[in-house]
Amino acid sequence: MSEKMFSREQYEQLRSFPEISRDELFRYFTLTPADAGFVDPGAGRGPADRLGIAVQLATLPWLGFVPDEVASAPAAAVARLAERLGLEPGALRGYGKRAQTRSDHLAKVARYLGWKTAADGSREMKDLEQFLLDRAMEHDSPTLLFNLAREYLMSAKVIRPGAVTLAKMVGTARAGAGELTSQQVGHLLTLQVRQDLDLVLMFDVGLGMTRLAWLTTGAAEATASAVKTSIEKLAWLRNMDAHRLDLSMLPNERRRFLATVGRRSTVQALERRGERRYPILLALVTQSAVHQLDEVVALFDQAVSARESRAKSKTDEALVERAKKGEDRQLLVDVILPVLADPSVPDEQVGGILRGKIGMSRLREVMAGPWKPLPKDHGRLSAMDASYAYLRQFTPNALAAVDFKGGPGTTDLMAAVAILKRLNETGGRRVPSDAPGSFVPTRYAEYLAKARKSGDDTAYRHYWELCVILGLRDGLRSGDVYVPGSRRYADPATYLYTPAQWKPRQIGYCRLVGKPARAADALEQGKEELRIAAGPKGLDTTTERPVAITGWGPLGYRHWPFGCWFAGRSVDRVVSAPAAQRFYYSAPR
Repeated sequence: MSEKMFSREQYEQLRSFPEISRDELFRYFTLTPADAGFVDPGAGRGPADRLGIAVQLATLPWLGFVPDEVASAPAAAVARLAERLGLEPGALRGYGKRAQTRSDHLAKVARYLGWKTAADGSREMKDLEQFLLDRAMEHDSPTLLFNLAREYLMSAKVIRPGAVTLAKMVGTARAGAGELTSQQVGHLLTLQVRQDLDLVLMFDVGLGMTRLAWLTTGAAEATASAVKTSIEKLAWLRNMDAHRLDLSMLPNERRRFLATVGRRSTVQALERRGERRYPILLALVTQSAVHQLDEVVALFDQAVSARESRAKSKTDEALVERAKKGEDRQLLVDVILPVLADPSVPDEQVGGILRGKIGMSRLREVMAGPWKPLPKDHGRLSAMDASYAYLRQFTPNALAAVDFKGGPGTTDLMAAVAILKRLNETGGRRVPSDAPGSFVPTRYAEYLAKARKSGDDTAYRHYWELCVILGLRDGLRSGDVYVPGSRRYADPATYLYTPAQWKPRQIGYCRLVGKPARAADALEQGKEELRIAAGPKGLDTTTERPVAITGWGPLGYRHWPFGCWFAGRSVDRVVSAPAAQRFYYSAPR
C-alpha cells in the first residue's frame, strides 16, 4: 500500500532537501554562540566535519530529519553557515564519506538539541500510530496524513523515520480507520438496513437507472417537476429511515469522506468492496437525507421566486405601457387647460375648439381604455395569480413533505401554513373566516379585503394562499422560519449556546472582555462609562440640551471658549465626538 501511495519522484522529494525560503533561512540557519561552540570545540574536527555538523544542526529543527546527502543542502544555507564559521562553502563536498560519520554526528546533534530517535515498538512510535489512526478517521489523504505525522514528530522532537517507513504507517492507519469505522457502525447494519442499502445499487426499471445515480443526480433547474422529483427522493430516503440513522459516533470529516466516496464510485466499484461497502452507503444515505431536504426547500424557494420575478416583469411592462398612455393624457391636458383657463373663450365654444384642436380620432384613442387607479403593489400579486395553477403543482407536496417551524413573531404565519396544509389534505377550497391575515404585507392586504367584501371565496383563497407561500419563502430567507433536520435552513438558535452551555463559559468570557457577569453590574458600569465620556461635570439630561454646530466658528470648533454665547444660549462646555461636535447649554439667556 505504501508503494502505491507515492510515486518514485515523490519519495525522492521526501528524502531530500526542499527549496528554502528567506524566512526559513534566517530562522533555522542562524547559529548562536552556543551553537558555534558546539560545532567547533577546538580540536579534532576539520572544516568539512564542522560545516557538515552545522548543516545537520540547522536542518533537524527545519525538516525534522537530515537527508543522507548532507552536501546537497541549499547553497544559500551552506554559505550562511560557512560565513558564520569562517569556512569555505566548498568544504562541505568532502563531508560524510562514511555513513557512520554522518550517523554519529546526527546522534550528537540530537542530544544537543534535545531530540530523540524512535525505534520500532517504542512508546514514541505507538503514540504516532494512535495519532495517525485518529487523524485517518478524519482525513483519508495520504499526503495530508504524512505531513500531519511529520509535524507531530517535530512537535515531540522525534527524528522522522524514513519516508517508506512513515508511508507504511500512514497506509496502516488508513486501513485501521476503515476497520474501526466498520466496527463503530456495525450495530446499525441490521439485515433490513443491509437490504435497503443494497437497493441503492440495484437498477430500477421505472427510473431507468440505479438508485445510486438517481440520488446523486441533482436538479438542473427549479421547476415544478424538479421539486416533485426531489420530494420523491426525500420520501424514498425517509421510507428507509435514513434521516433517523445516527452516525454521530464517527467524526464529521469521516462521514463526509465516506459519503463522497459513495457519490463518486460506480456500482461495480462499490460491489467489489464486499462488506466494506455498507459503511460507505450508510454515510451516503444519511447525508443524502439531509442534502435532499435542503434541496427540496431550496427548489421551493427558487421556483416560487421565479414566478414572482415573472409577475414583476409583467407588471413592469404594464407600467411602461401605462406610462406611455399617461404621457398621451398629459399632452391632452396641456392642450385642454389653456382653453379652459382663457376667460375670453365662451363656454359654449370650449367643446368645439378642443375637438378641433385635438381631433375626434385622438380623443377616442385616448378614451378607449379605462384609466383605473393602481393597487399599492402596482398589480404584482394579481399578475402572480396567473401562476397559481403552476404553483399548485408542487406547493402542496412541499408543505406536506417539509416540517416548517417558526421563530418569534411568526405565530400567525405558521398558523396559516397549518391551515393551508389541512386544506390541501382535505381538499377544502374555502379559507376559514378565522384564518389569520396579519402576516399579509400591507401592499397585498387590499386584494384580500376586496375579495372578502365581494364574497369571492375563490379569489380570496388564491390571494391568501399566495401570501402564505410568499411569507413562508421570505421567512426561510430571513431565518424567522426554519426546518428541523436541515443543515442550510436550521434553527438560528442552534448556533448559540444553550443556558447550560453558556453558564460554565460566562465567567471566562466576561473576564476576557472586561464586563461584569451580572446584568445589574453591567448596567451600572455602562452608566459610569457614559458619565465619564460626557465630561468632568457629567451630563445632566434634565437641564442640559445639546446644540449641533452646523458651521465653522472663526477659530474652529475646538477653540470656542467656555462661557461664550451661542445662538442666544450660554455655552458651558464642549463635547467632542468623531462625527460632530456639540455645545451644551444649561439655561436660556
